[in-house]
Amino acid sequence: FPSPRSPRRFFSEEAKKETTTSAATDDAADTAADAEQEEATPPPSEEEQMKAQIAELKDQLLRSLAEQENIRTIAKRDIQSARDFAIKKFAKSLLDVPDNLTRALDAVPKDEQQSEVFMQLVEGIKMTEAGLTKAFGQNGLTKFCEEPGDVFDPTKHEALYEYPDPEKEPGTVGQIMKVGYLLNDRVLRPAEVGVVKKAA
Repeated sequence: FPSPRSPRRFFSEEAKKETTTSAATDDAADTAADAEQEEATPPPSEEEQMKAQIAELKDQLLRSLAEQENIRTIAKRDIQSARDFAIKKFAKSLLDVPDNLTRALDAVPKDEQQSEVFMQLVEGIKMTEAGLTKAFGQNGLTKFCEEPGDVFDPTKHEALYEYPDPEKEPGTVGQIMKVGYLLNDRVLRPAEVGVVKKAA
């Protein structure tokens, strides 16, 4: 005799078959719909393809032009920089000359300054210093910090020492050992200075 549970198992298997069949039918329907949609979408015309190619080529051309312009700008800047600072090493080697001329002028005793011989010597030193300063200026080399009183700037001044001075503002240049030089507005040699500090 058949088991009482057999009809239930039969119906369960039939339901599974129907579900599987329904899913397969749905998949087939979706595939067919996709195929119909693809067939319904017309391929781009030759004119549209040409427009797309032209747009792509135009974009590539603009990018190439921009890159070339950047290269020209960088090259122009490098050339100008090389031109401005080509004499940097040479100019720096000459800075001791005006320093020594200044020391020579400062070393002339005051009681000897009335002597005609010393006056001619001093005048010659002054003319040499003036000519050298003019030549420096024509090549972009200029002095700075020639007089005390500037606010101390570590990018332009080299502090050799600090000292208190109640008559001067703390943090300013009080004494100058060597003037500074700029080459085309860039520090070639910082000024060597003594800086005023707050009195204790």
